Parts: sequence; C-alpha cells; structure tokens
Amino acid sequence: MITQINERDLISMKLLHYFITKKNYNPVVVQGVENEIWLENLEAETYKIIRIVNNYIHNDEQLDFDVFKTKRMVKKIRRKTLTLKIKTLSILTDVGENASRDKKYDDVDIIFYDNEDNLLKNEFIKKEFSDLKNNLQYSEDGFQLFLKITDEINQKNRKNAQETDSIFEPKKPIITYIILGIIGIIFLLSFIINPNQLVYYLGVNGYFIRSGEIYRLLTGAFLHIDVIHFITNAYSLYIVGKLVESYFGKKKFALIYLISAITANLLSISMNDGFSIGASGAIFGLFGSLVYFGYHYRVYFGNVLLRQILPIIIINLFIGFTIPGIDNFAHIGGLIGGFLVSKAVGVNSRDKKSDKVNGIILTTIYVVFLIILGIFMR
Repeated sequence: MITQINERDLISMKLLHYFITKKNYNPVVVQGVENEIWLENLEAETYKIIRIVNNYIHNDEQLDFDVFKTKRMVKKIRRKTLTLKIKTLSILTDVGENASRDKKYDDVDIIFYDNEDNLLKNEFIKKEFSDLKNNLQYSEDGFQLFLKITDEINQKNRKNAQETDSIFEPKKPIITYIILGIIGIIFLLSFIINPNQLVYYLGVNGYFIRSGEIYRLLTGAFLHIDVIHFITNAYSLYIVGKLVESYFGKKKFALIYLISAITANLLSISMNDGFSIGASGAIFGLFGSLVYFGYHYRVYFGNVLLRQILPIIIINLFIGFTIPGIDNFAHIGGLIGGFLVSKAVGVNSRDKKSDKVNGIILTTIYVVFLIILGIFMR
C-alpha cells in the first residue's frame, strides 16, 4: 500500500482539490500536454485558466517555451469559448535554478513553487486566493489524504455533470405545445371569421395601442392568416421553442416568450404605422435567449452558437431588410428583449444574483424606453 506521496504530487492534489471544490474550476482536456493539469472557470474575475505543471523546467529557454505553448493553447480555448481575453495562472512545481524567477509575461502570471509557506506569501495568491491557507490543512496524510481528496473531487465533478445533464437532457415542451395550439386555433378562426376583421381587431397597430388597446401587443404575436406565414412561424417556434423551454424551464420560457413578443411589437409600432401580425418577433426573442444561454455554456455550446445560431440570426435579419413586407423592427425588438429577459431570469444556478438583478434593471430600462418611444413620442 502507498503510504507516502512526494511533495510535488501532494501540493498538486491539494491545489486541484481547492480550485475544483472551492473555486468552481473544471478540468480541461488539452491535447498534446503531459504532467500538466488545466482548469477553467470562465466566470472567474481574474484567472479563467489555471495550470498546475509538474514538468521540470531547467532554464529560461524552457520557461519561455512553456509560456509560448500556454498562450497557443489558451488562444484555441479563447476561440472555442468566444472569450475575448483570458488571463492564465501557471503554478510550476519543478523549476531549476537556471530559470529566471523575475520574468513577466503578458496574460500569463507564474508562481514558482518551493514550499507551501512561500506559496501562501505569493502576491497572486494573496490577492486572488486569500482563503487558500485554510484549505491546505488536512488531518489525514499519505494514502488516506489521497483517498479523501480524490473522493471529494469526484463528488464535485459528479455534481457538476448532473447539473449540466439536467439542463441539456430533452424535456417535453409543454408550453411550446400550448403556444402552438393557441396559434393554430386562431389561424383556423381565419377560415371562419373574415381574416381582415381578425387583423383589424387583434393585430398590432400603433394608433389603436396608443388609444388604449394594449392587449394587441400580445394578440398580434399569436395571429396568422396566411398559410405560408403560419407554417413557417409554427415550425420555427417548434424547433427553437422546445430548446429554450428545455434549457430554461417552463415558467421562464413562458416569460421570455411573452416579454419578447411585447418588446418586438413595441419597437414595431415605434417605426411602423400599419398593421403587423405574427410570432416571428417573439421567435427572434427565443433566438436572443439561445445566444445568452450559448454564451453562458460556451464551453459546450460555443461552436453551435458561432456556426449555427448567429448565422441564422444574421441571415434572417438581412432577409428582413431586403424583402418588402417583413417587419424587421419587430425581429430586432424581440431579439434584444429575449436576450435581456434571459439575463433577468437566469440559467438555473449558473447565474449570480447580481447578474439577475442587472438583467432585471436592463430589461426594465429597455421596456420603458420602448414604451416612451412607441407610445408617448409618436
């Protein structure tokens, strides 16, 4: 049985335990590296990447190459996660005397580990991880300490995996089906009731809304009288709606959809004088919600966001500006509204309370601005 662990392996385990269980960092699989542990926390204030390196670094040339290799890897991570700037902290546990310890590098801070006392006195540790000292002390040692640390790390990783799985696992889109049902029923009414009357009494129109018929901000988002228009929006809502409902949950999805519809139609009446109908403004709000969600989960969702969601939004906005008869201002109003209200409701436990408060404030400001623009300034 193993009873002793060398000092470098021991401090690596302790640091790994601290960053994962106390600071919410997650292991990153990096191809082509050995004897290194990479951790990421894209929500961290300063160091979004932390490396614990057990490779022996003999001199300045090897140190410079290590930094070069780090920057190259971080550049790939930055691209994948749509992150503009990533600052890295490298903790080197085995450095020779020929390597200069006073060298500075852009975007990469380095800690040269000698012993725990010097580690705790390091300026980067004291500034960013002041509670580390209390989390390096254990009553166990040797193999018992190894078992304790690995067990707690595994528990934390399992908990994170379960939370992620619970968000991404498919769920029955009840609210999406209900909205589709309402849209379908109203569409069928257009075969019974004169469709022009439906538009006149339920459609979005600035004059009537400013006259007190506020309900039109919502009813217009459920009204379709053209078969192609109905099929296109119903299909889009089914595809996008079930994703947003699955990621955010039923109540949050309903709120996102309704507020997106309202903001879409408020911007529409600010720029247009005629009648406007259809769910496309609210659907663009759901796209805005996916953008917010994708950025939050960009480690998993980054490529999808960059290569699929954003191009779809851009193409559809371009089409809206080039083809007459499309209410592109409703699309833009819904897109922004959906993004902001998603920030307000948050993505489960992923958002900090301060982020949600900021989202509520921004959503409120946006809605008030649109009300002033569309109702009081026209």
